[in-house]
Amino acid sequence: MSDNGNAGRVVIVTGAGQGIGREHALAFAADGAAVVVNDYDADSAAAVAAEIRAAGGRAVAAPGDVADWATGEQILATAIAEFGGLDVLVNNAGFVRDRMLISLSEDEWDSVVRVHLKGHFVLLRHAGAYWRAQAKAGAQRQARIVNTSSGAGIFGSVGQGNYAAAKAAIAELTIQAAAELGGYGVTVNAIAPAARTQMTMGAGEAMADQMAAPADGSFDAMDPANISPLVVWLGSPASADVTGRVFEVEGGRVTVLDGWQRAESADKGARWEPAELGPVVADLIARSPQQVKPYGAR
Repeated sequence: MSDNGNAGRVVIVTGAGQGIGREHALAFAADGAAVVVNDYDADSAAAVAAEIRAAGGRAVAAPGDVADWATGEQILATAIAEFGGLDVLVNNAGFVRDRMLISLSEDEWDSVVRVHLKGHFVLLRHAGAYWRAQAKAGAQRQARIVNTSSGAGIFGSVGQGNYAAAKAAIAELTIQAAAELGGYGVTVNAIAPAARTQMTMGAGEAMADQMAAPADGSFDAMDPANISPLVVWLGSPASADVTGRVFEVEGGRVTVLDGWQRAESADKGARWEPAELGPVVADLIARSPQQVKPYGAR
């Protein structure tokens, strides 16, 4: 067990039946937390919960669709009934339906945005209301939310417009929630992970080759377990001074993503004429940080 102070804390991890979510659940359990394991697939959720219990930890499965309002209520109710409360929410569940924007169907757009963005909001909303009630009753918790954005949502990713839009919204939802929930003892942060998952391994041969474990036994930078230490720390009382932040995590590298900041500006002190703005905008862009190209852009 680490010294992060998660012993006795209660954690919900969504999408924890496999991949990164599974590693989060195992890592929190190893750090002494009781874990509510959510996954859309009930068998996968039950298997991870059983794995944690077999290793001497505490865990219960709470399967279901995280974007369903009643299911979100039930997942929270499970944490309270089984372990006496909730301290940490890790929003991780999601899936992809990759296609170029002009080829995306309405259902492919709606389903991806629903599970990622609404799925984050539903549990955030229920957990936030619970923590507000706790704070008003004089039992404020050192509560934590860790959301899952993506580099695709920060920089863009060709062929993933639905996913990128949802993940960008999750990054902003993180900033919004941090501002609104801070008064109740809740910090809210997000990660943008890069790791080998079912989604990335199914994204084509080139991506699968890039994500594959090294054959020589050297450090496996794409191991999904590399992502979890930061999430476990962000879920602990030790992270109390960190909120409203988005971190990119890949292999052994942790990077603060500092978007949504003002760069260069020009103020005429009066209304601009359209014809005079061309050189002004060109100068502002030249003096501002260079944009990161979207993944897959040429």
